[in-house]
Amino acid sequence: MQGERGPASRQGLRLANGRLRATIRPGMTWWLWEVLGLALAVIELATPGGFFVIFFGISAIVVGALVLAGLVATAWIQWVLFTIIALVALRLFRQPLLARIRTRNQGEVDSLTGEVAVAAGDIPPGAHGRAELRGSTWSARNVGTTPLRAGQRSRVVAVQGLTIDILSE
Repeated sequence: MQGERGPASRQGLRLANGRLRATIRPGMTWWLWEVLGLALAVIELATPGGFFVIFFGISAIVVGALVLAGLVATAWIQWVLFTIIALVALRLFRQPLLARIRTRNQGEVDSLTGEVAVAAGDIPPGAHGRAELRGSTWSARNVGTTPLRAGQRSRVVAVQGLTIDILSE
């Protein structure tokens, strides 16, 4: 040990009363913010919350960058900035991101319109029943004016969630 200028002081260790004691240097808190930000981003990816925790993660990364740049030094200011940045970002960007994701997912992944379904039982006009389509049984609604008999082929004209609208062929 060479006192305060030796390798031990460079690692954040101090010699106090003949014993080594670890210290946290004030300039090193930036990486704690970065680790917190990355951890919050991982939590966002692991949960189906829908763009909530990510804004706190981004806020932590921004505060870490501000601390690293030397623009913010006091801990209470860092926490206030973290909270303000997270809440403002949450307020400004969450709804547009959710709307963008919803419109992107509204498109049909696999269109069933035009496929041939077979009625599993009798389905009167305008009534609900069951129909076989691609090896699965679906909830079906007869949107035609003629009744469908069990085993009768029909054409899918629309998909409403998990219900198919069918017409007799």
